[in-house]
Amino acid sequence: MKFGKLVDKAWEDKTASEILKAPPSAMEGLTEKHDEQLQAFGIKTIEDLANWKYARRASALAALAETDK
Repeated sequence: MKFGKLVDKAWEDKTASEILKAPPSAMEGLTEKHDEQLQAFGIKTIEDLANWKYARRASALAALAETDK
C-alpha cells in the first residue's frame, strides 16, 4: 500500500505494521518536538497515538457530528 502524504518520505515504503511502531514524527507534519510532547502522555509510537483514548473519543465525536448535517 502507498502511504503518500500520510507519512514522511523515509517511511513511504514501509508496511502499515512497521509504521505503527514508528515514532509519531514519522507522520507527515509532526516533528521530534511533537514526539517529546506526546511522550508526556505515554505516547511513543503511532500505534499509541491511534489507540490513545482521547484521540479515539475525538474521532468518534467527529463521526457523530457528520450525522448532524
